[in-house]
Amino acid sequence: QVQLVESGGGLVQAGDSLRLSCAASGLTFRNYVMGWFRQTPGKEREVVGTIVPSGGTTYVADSLKGRFTISRDNARSAVYLQMNSLKPEDTAVYYCAATLRGTMASQRDYSYWGQGTKVTVSS
Repeated sequence: QVQLVESGGGLVQAGDSLRLSCAASGLTFRNYVMGWFRQTPGKEREVVGTIVPSGGTTYVADSLKGRFTISRDNARSAVYLQMNSLKPEDTAVYYCAATLRGTMASQRDYSYWGQGTKVTVSS
């Protein structure tokens, strides 16, 4: 049974940093592209970024570049999202997901999803 479990969310102030983690089990983690997504109530879920299986290449949404970085540790079957200089508009539930389709896969191509971790940024 595949499980993706996010952690690290919480309530922070604007300008703070957070590091989200996603622990994977039940899949050959090193084969999967991993993605981070976020969703706020009333809005569509949006991609935050993705990382290739080797970890050598990452994609981060243009609006988040310079503040958010993605990394992974295949030995630990984990993927991370480092978020710096957080803003109130970063408030959302953050999800990790796994796909075999490639870094530009659409959300519907992601086979596995975590339950999400909530991040709240106060002004």
